[in-house]
Amino acid sequence: MADRYLHFTGTAPGRFLSSPPRLAPAMVRGAIASPGRARRLRRPGWTGRIRDDADALPKTRLVLTGARIDPGRLASYSRLCGFPSDPNGTVPLTYPHVLGLPLAMRLMTARQFPLPVLGLVHTWIEIGGQRALSVEERPEISVYAQSLVPHRRGVEVIIVTEARVAGEVVWHSRSAYLARHRDDDGRGDGRGDERGDEPGHGSRGPDSRGRHGRRVPAPAPTVAVAPDIPRPLPVSAEWRLPAELGRRYGAVSGDRNPIHLHPLTARPFGFPRAIAHGMWTFARCVAEAEGEVGTGTGTGTGTGGHGGHASSVRGEFRAPVPLPATVTYAARTGAEGSVAFQLRDGAGTRVHLTGELSRDPSSAPPP
Repeated sequence: MADRYLHFTGTAPGRFLSSPPRLAPAMVRGAIASPGRARRLRRPGWTGRIRDDADALPKTRLVLTGARIDPGRLASYSRLCGFPSDPNGTVPLTYPHVLGLPLAMRLMTARQFPLPVLGLVHTWIEIGGQRALSVEERPEISVYAQSLVPHRRGVEVIIVTEARVAGEVVWHSRSAYLARHRDDDGRGDGRGDERGDEPGHGSRGPDSRGRHGRRVPAPAPTVAVAPDIPRPLPVSAEWRLPAELGRRYGAVSGDRNPIHLHPLTARPFGFPRAIAHGMWTFARCVAEAEGEVGTGTGTGTGTGGHGGHASSVRGEFRAPVPLPATVTYAARTGAEGSVAFQLRDGAGTRVHLTGELSRDPSSAPPP
């Protein structure tokens, strides 16, 4: 892989890559570094000191130049996530996150990254699009660590991903990943609740030590930490998720985290069954929400067509979805085409995901 170092005007230096980083070496580096980082996280006052340390995060942006969007892989992703085919070749709002995943993993497993990758929990994501990307375009994808912020259970790192075309930012996302505090017995923050099947919660998660020992990390699982229970929204769809969903999404996204693939690979990490990718649940809800308001990139009950493009969406990951499963999608349309949505279990008692989508009717695919 060819690398070169340049500077963005007025920003941190950028390490430019001509091809996506390989995930396997990054995972090995993360496995080696995580135990020491986890021990520091348990020290009294460490998270407060690191939040105040200007040098705590890597200062380099990782930049993939001329990222190629494979039409076949994109079509498979769109079908799996519920986005209809678009004759204009418009890329779904969630897809550039897939392009940035190898960069994000390399960044979070770098020597300079202060938090343990093992047990890092994806808590929320927000995406904004200045305009729709086209499959024919070759965007420049950049990823960097923006900040460390306090959390009642530890410290969150904010990772930013951007897509540029001709030097202009046309898409961006911000994701928060939580590294939990540990008490003396290694059982998280001591707050037992319904989220005990999450990685990193109690003694069963992949960042636990003792009988589990050291593990090779995979991309950070997207699971729940939010304690509040939102008011239910009207149910508009029910989806049956097959046991092989994680393997299918891993094939189209590149995220082959073992907790998503098979019960045998999920059990060593504390899950009796494989769990759905959080980013699949998010993308599937975005596709449905876009259909609700007729933006033309979803499969809900809206009018469809290509009259607009969702310009921003936010999701909060609350609980994993064990596979196979039946889940319900609920939504309510608000002012100016916004949609609040939820993903719940089949009984409607457990919230897996909440989010809100807004759109810009003037946005359209590039000519």
